[in-house]
Formats: sequence, structure tokens, C-alpha cells
Amino acid sequence: MDWIPTISEWSGPVYLRVVEALTSDIASGRLVRGQQLPTHRALAEALDIDLTTVTRAYGEARRRGLIEARVGQGTFVSETTARAAANIPFPVKIDLSMNVPPQPVEANLDMRIAKGFASLQSKASLSAFLNYQRPGGSDEERDIAASWLRRRIPEANPARVVIYPGNQAILFNALLSLTSPGDIILTEALTYPGIKAAAAKLGVRLIGVAMDKEGVLPDALMSACRQHRPKAVYLTPTQHNPTTATLGAERRHAVADVISRSGTFLIEDDAYGLLEPSVAPIATLIPERTYLAVGLSKCIAPALRVSFLLAPDATGEQTMRSSLQATAQMPPRLMVALVAHWLKTGIAEEIVSAIRNEAAGRQNLARKILKGISFASRPSAHHLWLSLPRHWNASSFASHILRAGLAVVASDAFAVEQPAPQAVRVSLGAARNRAELAQALELLAAAVTSPPAMDQIV
Repeated sequence: MDWIPTISEWSGPVYLRVVEALTSDIASGRLVRGQQLPTHRALAEALDIDLTTVTRAYGEARRRGLIEARVGQGTFVSETTARAAANIPFPVKIDLSMNVPPQPVEANLDMRIAKGFASLQSKASLSAFLNYQRPGGSDEERDIAASWLRRRIPEANPARVVIYPGNQAILFNALLSLTSPGDIILTEALTYPGIKAAAAKLGVRLIGVAMDKEGVLPDALMSACRQHRPKAVYLTPTQHNPTTATLGAERRHAVADVISRSGTFLIEDDAYGLLEPSVAPIATLIPERTYLAVGLSKCIAPALRVSFLLAPDATGEQTMRSSLQATAQMPPRLMVALVAHWLKTGIAEEIVSAIRNEAAGRQNLARKILKGISFASRPSAHHLWLSLPRHWNASSFASHILRAGLAVVASDAFAVEQPAPQAVRVSLGAARNRAELAQALELLAAAVTSPPAMDQIV
């Protein structure tokens, strides 16, 4: 047999030890996608265990999405992902509305989380991380974060780093620190709903700036800065949400020049930057005028509420730290300790790389199934921006496919001031696996090309 697991390294019931060994060997690369596994009987004989134990182990591995059975062929390492079935409220069967990263088997988060906490516990009791801490992270954690950030932002200095519970908290606190009610923030004409919600809570007015397929237009941004004298400009220059637009190097320099000449600040949302690590943030051009938010929610997991703010200077760092203390006190210490361990050991990059590769695979699948349909995307993005034909408007289309059990987000959710284009955001990472994603995209393609019912006509 090509694979015989070493189960003596694991504890617990024998069937779970087989599953843990399988999980570990997939993560290490000893087993690869599509590789055939031994038959139940052959594995039982090789390990000298009961046949029913192997059957139970394979059943649990299938439940976790690690393996798949093919009728008449055998059992194989899953070609898709390890995400378990979600409890999705009726009537949504496949939810492509949430922009979350996929969970490929290679990322193996369950094992890496368990091993990470075990490593932390071997050095200090986990309860040591349950007390209060100085807002923004310890000196050691900030130093680890800065060292990791310097791979993309050479100017990253631990004295300018504040660790936050997610990018949304950074955005809210940046508005809280930089603005007063009635002040103006400029952003792309279509923007992240989270910044819209934060601005509304703080009484801040958002004004959208014209953009094209590459992103915000520098000339339009300069004109808006002259007219409105904003307190800051909020941009997502890499894999923009929702359009996936990504500013090229020349456009980034032009935008940085506008920010500097206008004497304002940039709030740069780098939520998706790790999916395109070769693209340098605008913060590298104007570090003294940028509040850079680098998060892990879109590149590892949403509930991993750890993000890094790189403030423009010591005053900005102190102000943001004070705002954090007033709004959330501190980030979750156990999560920060786990992330710091992953960053220091290189595990974080292994996870992000696996997720990046899975995102690319899903984009390839989307290109095949949606061939002939107009949409914008990036090779490693978690979402795509689908333009609708004339006979559909975005809201009617979203309602139409929702009745078929498929959820997407209509363009109205992202519009700042101007009328929204007739388009929808389709998130590819939310599907549990590529087979489910293919089913959803085929339904989507059929709906786009079919005429609406009379009560849905624009």
C-alpha cells in the first residue's frame, strides 16, 4: 500500500487516531489531493485493527471533508475542501453572499490550532493569556508583527504597530480618531459596507469618488479633495470589495501624490493584500500619511479576530491605542498569542498559501462555468463582480436566485451616493467545496442568461 498511517503518535480512540494521522499526512504533503487510499480491509490488516474501526474512521474523515468515496473506484483524498456543512437558514442552500476564505485540506486549521495551543501551553499556562493586557499587544507581539509586516512594508516599526480585534475595529477607531460628526471621508464610488456602517454610527459623511476597472481615478480624487477638504480618504486598493479592482504601480504613485498634496490622510484597507503579496500597499509610498489595516480574517478565517494597524507616527499610534482601549479594551489575547506563534514559525504563510491556491482554483472554475458572461475578478480573489444584462436589475436578480436557494449581494449594498450599477458580488469562498461551488455557478449562469418573469422586468 502507498499509505499506512502512524497512529501511535496520536491519543484517543483508535478510529480518531487514524483520522488525525490522515489529517496530518494531508497537511504535510505526504498525501495529495486525489490520491487513492487503501481499502477498508487492507488498512485494517496493515494496522491490525478491526474492520469496523477503519469504517468508522473513514466515515469521520468523510464527514470532515478530508476524503471522498467514488462508486466502483475506492476512497480518495478529497479534491475539494475540509469545511464542514454549515447550518444555513432556510431557504438559502448555497450562500455566496459572505466573502470568506475557503478552507482547503492543505490549510488544516483544526490540527494547526490544536498544535499551536499545545505549543503555547508547553511554554506557559494558557490561563496566563486570560488576564488584561496593555491595549494594542505586548512589545514582543508587536515586534513579531512588525517583522512579518516588513516583508511587504519595509518601513514597519513595532513602535507604530497596534494589534486590533479585526479590521472593522481599526476602521471604526480610525474614523473615531480622525473625524467629528459632519466631517467628510472620501472613498471609492462603491465601497465596503463596513465603512458605511461605521461612518453612519459616527455621523461622518462618505462621498464616493469615480473609479474605473483599475480602481479610484487620481484626477477625480484630487478634484474631490479640493472641493470637500476631507479628513481622510478610505481605499481598498488591492482586490477592491466589491469590484476586485486593483491599482497598478503607476496609479498607486498617483494616488499617493494626491494624498500628500492634499494634506489629508489615507486609511488603507489591506484586507485582501496577502492574497497578492507581490503588490505593495500605498503605505510604502506615504507611510507618514497612512493608517494601514492588515487583517487575517479574509486570508485565514473570519473568527480569527487579529489585525495589525500600522500608524503613520507615534502620535497616531498613541491616539489609536487610546481609541482601542475606549472601544474594545484589547484584542483577544489567546488569539493574538496563537497568531504570533504562527507568524514567528512560518505557519501563517503556509496557511495563507494554501488558501491562496484554493482561491485561484475556484476562480479558474468560475471562468469555465461563467464563460461568455461579463464579470471582473482577480486570479486569487475570494469574489467576483458580475455585470448583469439589460433585462435584469441587481435587486430583482438577487431576489430571483434567492428563491432558488442561492444568495449573492446586489450592488446597492456597496453604493455610496451615485446610483449603483446593475451588478452583483459573488463570493466563491463560502461554498463548502468546489463541487458545491460548481453547482451554484451553473445555477447562477442559467439565471443570468434567462429572461426574468414579468414582475421582475426592469
